[in-house]
Amino acid sequence: MPNSNGQIRYAVVGGGWISQGAFMPGVGQTSNSVMTAIVTGDPEKARALGERYDIRPYGYDKYDALLASGDIDAVYVATPNFRHREFAEPALKAGIHVLLEKPMAGSLADAEAIEASARASGARLMLAYRLHSEPGTQAILAAIRAGEIGTPRFFTATFAQNVDAANHRAQNGFWAGPIPDMGAYPINAVRNFFEAEPISVTAVASKVPERGLGCADTVSVILSFTEGRAASFTVSYSGDSVDRLHVVGSEGIIEANPAFGFGEGVSIDFRLTRGGKTEERTHPVVDQFAGETAYFSDCILEDREPEPNGEEGVLDMIVIEAIERALETGQPQALEPRNRQRRMGKDQVRDFPLADVPDFVNAATPTG
Repeated sequence: MPNSNGQIRYAVVGGGWISQGAFMPGVGQTSNSVMTAIVTGDPEKARALGERYDIRPYGYDKYDALLASGDIDAVYVATPNFRHREFAEPALKAGIHVLLEKPMAGSLADAEAIEASARASGARLMLAYRLHSEPGTQAILAAIRAGEIGTPRFFTATFAQNVDAANHRAQNGFWAGPIPDMGAYPINAVRNFFEAEPISVTAVASKVPERGLGCADTVSVILSFTEGRAASFTVSYSGDSVDRLHVVGSEGIIEANPAFGFGEGVSIDFRLTRGGKTEERTHPVVDQFAGETAYFSDCILEDREPEPNGEEGVLDMIVIEAIERALETGQPQALEPRNRQRRMGKDQVRDFPLADVPDFVNAATPTG
């Protein structure tokens, strides 16, 4: 049950950069959500964040006690990918709602187990696809749906950053690397823009020897869809910062740069070109984490299923696993035909001002 102010009470599981730099400041922008606990394996971090936000600190070893405490309604899970199931599944089984960072897990089997737990328990599970509540992304989708570029034919995206070789994401193989970490964005975008699921996957990868990463530095992927549609994207841990997409239709083009980012000064604006004329469409800088949290809390309070639910997360994981197989075998991977009736909708848009971010407590930045 929510607190006496009608707010959903969240525990933050994982005190890394994304929690401290985005989720925790964002919650304070909402009126329907509040934090009551922080769970981390670092006692000093737990103490400092507990004092900063006036919330109860817990170690990972006390997680079961937290779930049984009656002090929370939901958890936000932002641990490394391979630990997502460890914290999401027990919460769902305890009837606690889960807002789960993407990618959904460190394997497809774990993702399917999490989704099964949500279905069995009746607790709400939402994947933290923050762009589903972001106005610029929703405006791109609306323009495509309205036929402003004709029939969408192909999609391209480029997404890169220089990740420190010592960062855990760069040293733990494929499932911590650039495809699950960054590739989830173009995969999720094109699935929603095309309103379809891919039917085959091809991928190639490369490594920069002197970088010494424990995963591929750069991966390029081609997704095939029905009706002659295609998508291609490249993600990299060893490139200068780039973040853009194109959707090319039979009668026009949409270009967005940035396309997947968030934070100070980052708005998802786009250019729509049709008939030789280009129109700039701008949107406000918003707190994307406040937006997704407010939307999820609304779903809990109104007892309705969130849109980016476990099925949405699993569908992305199916593609990610197929990319892994394509890299291992060097062969295209066919996918079973699938259909998802529900897609992003404008009812998800939330418009909050960007929160101030306090100093970090023992947390490395995403680029190390």
